[in-house]
Amino acid sequence: MAKSGTRKSPRATHRSRRWPYVLLAGFAVLALAWWYYGATARGYARVGTAYGARVACSCRYVAGRSLADCKKDKLAGMELITLSDDDETKSVTARFPLLASDTATWRKGYGCVLQPWED
Repeated sequence: MAKSGTRKSPRATHRSRRWPYVLLAGFAVLALAWWYYGATARGYARVGTAYGARVACSCRYVAGRSLADCKKDKLAGMELITLSDDDETKSVTARFPLLASDTATWRKGYGCVLQPWED
């Protein structure tokens, strides 16, 4: 006994074969965008984390405020940058997911100093 309606229509079969090509095209567009804008995105992320670490370190260890209070000082557009502090080394690290991370450390006589960049 054959069930009626269990057979896929030719149109449904055609649609189900199309999704790998759509996925491949989407991946190609993302790869092209990363190739074109990747260096710019990494540069903005690096500058943002350096600025965030330096300002938060000064706020935390020069002004003596809590890190939670210092997070209020982040500028618009810095929402993706996360801050963490280390009381033992008197440093603040700012991170931008997958792209950049910078640390600023308080030094007597110098204030908050960024760690040297390594490329």
